Amino acid sequence: MVTTSETKGNYLSAYLAGALGLMVAIHTGGGVSGAHLNPAFSFAVCLLEQFPWWKFPIYVAMQTSGSFIAAGAVYFLYYDAIWHYSNGTLTTSGPRETASIFATYPADYVSIANGFLDQVISTGMLILGVLAITDTRNKPVPKGLEPVAVALLVLALEVSMGANCGCPMNPARDFGPRLFTYVAGWGAEVFSRGNGWWWVPLVAPLLGAAVGSALYQLFVAFHHPAEEGNPQDEQNSLVLVSATIPLDTKMSPGKKDAEVMQSQKK
Repeated sequence: MVTTSETKGNYLSAYLAGALGLMVAIHTGGGVSGAHLNPAFSFAVCLLEQFPWWKFPIYVAMQTSGSFIAAGAVYFLYYDAIWHYSNGTLTTSGPRETASIFATYPADYVSIANGFLDQVISTGMLILGVLAITDTRNKPVPKGLEPVAVALLVLALEVSMGANCGCPMNPARDFGPRLFTYVAGWGAEVFSRGNGWWWVPLVAPLLGAAVGSALYQLFVAFHHPAEEGNPQDEQNSLVLVSATIPLDTKMSPGKKDAEVMQSQKK
């Protein structure tokens, strides 16, 4: 899109391609890792006690490494186009800038505060939507179509909220490619452009993930009707209510011993 001055693509086609790529990635990694492609999502499920905290930094490191490698693949795939368009100078600003192919940068009129709020809201909506799509006690999509639903959610958010800063919503997707452009020749300006914008796509999506998770719990998950056999306080825990507790875990030790002795007499 950038290297052809939008003659062979535009923002809509770029967002559509990204959403379809996300769909394929979820299908590919869903059965192995739960499709943890975004540190904001991993952070959200840690807050919901659906994922162990000790795995969080490991996943973030792998997510960022994967984004770095993907940026390298894009660079070498479009190597000739990038150097032709940039006239042999890799820049992050100006009419021939190419850094925005890889990482996000705010529009000239967007302040740091406005961009931060943009990322909190958009990522919050992303996490809230993903929780709704995967909540088996809500109105989940048919099994196997979750990747399609998530891809459509991301596409809708990018089309409607991408004008300010490209709607990163993913710390790894932004920082990994930004780090690649730094080492590949774009220089330190990838961190200074936009009044030091680089930290906003790292921090704001995590805050947005917390906000989106809390909103879903407060206004949806806590209000699911109690399932038969589940204790009432199960609804009031900060966990997306989708799994039942084995019956024997709800008995006192004395009662369990009595049950065992009675069964042995029989």
